[in-house]
Amino acid sequence: MAPIFSLFLAFVVVPSSNAFAQGPPSPGYSPSSGVSTVNFDQAFRILWGPQHQRRDQDTLTIWLDKTSGSGFKSVQPYRSGYFGVAIKLQPGYTAGVITSFYLSNNEEHPGNHDEIDIEFLGTTPDQLYTLQTNVYIRGSGDGNIIGREMKFHLWFDPTQDYHNYAALWTPTQIIFLVDDVPIRRYTWKSDATFPTRPMWVYGSIWDASSWATDNGRYKADYSYQPFVGKYKNFKISGCTADGPVSCRPPSVSPSASAGLSQQQLSAMNWVRRNYLVYDYCQDPKRDHGQTPEC
Repeated sequence: MAPIFSLFLAFVVVPSSNAFAQGPPSPGYSPSSGVSTVNFDQAFRILWGPQHQRRDQDTLTIWLDKTSGSGFKSVQPYRSGYFGVAIKLQPGYTAGVITSFYLSNNEEHPGNHDEIDIEFLGTTPDQLYTLQTNVYIRGSGDGNIIGREMKFHLWFDPTQDYHNYAALWTPTQIIFLVDDVPIRRYTWKSDATFPTRPMWVYGSIWDASSWATDNGRYKADYSYQPFVGKYKNFKISGCTADGPVSCRPPSVSPSASAGLSQQQLSAMNWVRRNYLVYDYCQDPKRDHGQTPEC
């Protein structure tokens, strides 16, 4: 048992008890502060499940039951930018249910698409929610889609209040942020390992029982329906696909350079030390020949 257990710990980090008693150190800069909130109707449209959506002033509620889930899509595609939203998740039994906010061009390039994902993996009442970040790049060339998952627990209960989740996509890096704290940086190394084609912004709630919770061990249980996701404070500041070449996405840091500041790096490293629970590059079961950036 010991060798197997050691191997498991190589890519799964258990949050320390002390980490739950405090938040991360201040990143010193809030990229969201320079991005205005947009009206849902101006930036998005209903994609599917219109009968499972409700808008109340500035809040969009979407839900999943045994008949359908629901999703929305941006009016325009983007080639870079800041994409954020505040989400409040449902407490209790939500196993098998995915609540998401992401970028994709799957409708234009099925089976060979790009994607930048922020996904909440449903859970059982005795377990923490898992936030999964993921990046897809042009499939793998053979019809398969190679994910680059990193999973985190959070230093707060995402069912108690709204929190801001965002991805900042530039030509050189993708930064995932939670309440303006960077939790993951994915950098350009080659066009083969970085998304370069325009993508739309999506949000959805759907049944992913086959894999979402403990690798499919726990399924969606519709005796707990409806499963609800609440969204508000939509923020988009991006370069549209047909926009001017001179367009530049917002800066992720207070400096003119493209990188994170030392204070932001310290905050990100704190999150990784205390709340990272899976890193695809550290998974010995993965074929890292398909993820050369590792």
